[in-house]
Amino acid sequence: MKVKTLFVGTVLLGLSMALGGCSAKEAKDDGKTTVRFSTWDSEKSLDMQQQLVDKFNEEHKDIKVVLEAYGSEYDTKISAGIGAKDAPDVMYMWNYPQYKDALEPLDSFIDKEGPEFKDDFYETLWSYNSVDGDILGLPVGFTTHAIYYNKDMFDAKKVPYPQSGWTWEELHKMAKELSDSQTGDIGYALPGKPDPYDFEMFAWGNDASYSTADGKLAGALDSEKTIQVFDDFQGMLKDESAIATEGDGSTEMESGKVGMFVTGSWSLEPLKEAGINYGLAEIPSRNGNEGVSIISSSGLAMSKYSKNKEAAFEFIKFWTNQAANNERIEYELPVLKSVVKENGLEEDEYKGIFYEMLIKSEGYTPSSFKVANWSDVSEDLKLSFEQIFNPSTMESPKTVLKGVTEKE
Repeated sequence: MKVKTLFVGTVLLGLSMALGGCSAKEAKDDGKTTVRFSTWDSEKSLDMQQQLVDKFNEEHKDIKVVLEAYGSEYDTKISAGIGAKDAPDVMYMWNYPQYKDALEPLDSFIDKEGPEFKDDFYETLWSYNSVDGDILGLPVGFTTHAIYYNKDMFDAKKVPYPQSGWTWEELHKMAKELSDSQTGDIGYALPGKPDPYDFEMFAWGNDASYSTADGKLAGALDSEKTIQVFDDFQGMLKDESAIATEGDGSTEMESGKVGMFVTGSWSLEPLKEAGINYGLAEIPSRNGNEGVSIISSSGLAMSKYSKNKEAAFEFIKFWTNQAANNERIEYELPVLKSVVKENGLEEDEYKGIFYEMLIKSEGYTPSSFKVANWSDVSEDLKLSFEQIFNPSTMESPKTVLKGVTEKE
């Protein structure tokens, strides 16, 4: 779920030998159908995954699932397998636009399960696991983003905690009150090199986007509403109520010297371990527009070249069922409403906000799903964002963003 690698093109077919396993023809092992399953997970979560695979194999005497852990080489090996038409039958997936032509649409499989099956998943997640109207993966995990704030710093400065319905203007005011040049305290941590995929949510929250409905940058990325978002953040850097960080701000937050930052659920445990007394708040509204979040989502996809599709979907169902969601609950936010309700997660002091943002964020399509050459555009945006937010440059957002659209 946390995979945030660059998009990778198809690599030399010779690399496919590294994948091992069987070919695309139907695989049999002692009368069992073999299903290859690739994951990017490692260490503790990989052990949990192997236990779940073993459980599936025990319960299904006619199917044998083989777990293939690719770790940091995930995209390279998946690309190689797809290029050789020898990809695993079932794959962890997040970059659906990149691999869509090699993935099997799952709509017909899902329809056979009845409406209750699909309805148990949060609706927002389907759009992140679909391309051009085809469902290409079943949701497995996700995170939205939220504001983390340091309660001790707020208390020390007698600044009231963020409340539901708060605005970016209020956040900016709080950040100013929290900042102190004498102590080195900073109100807000802003990535100096924001991930373009993540950062688009701030444009959405101002009724804007990087791209138009048909995937064009001009008229969207360089619109007044998009530019205003960049101007506002740059303004916080200029008045020193915010600091530009190398990462997402989590390191600075863990130091106890930062009042607020935005990230996903992956910072919940590290901040607790660092001894930070923190709270969480929704993404603020801007100009009357409700704050929304981008979604980092993972799913299970099926290779179009698999000869074991029925067996593969049987495993996908198992991996996304209630029991499996509960097994992964310690390191992954469940995607099934029934499991969330059973565990009271929507009301949870820490995890509840991520479900609140999930529900609020339905109906938004990331530009990575709309822009045909998103990989190139993303690289251009990374450089542009650095020009805008780097304290040594602070270039005009209007000029910089216009420059990106002119390359279109």
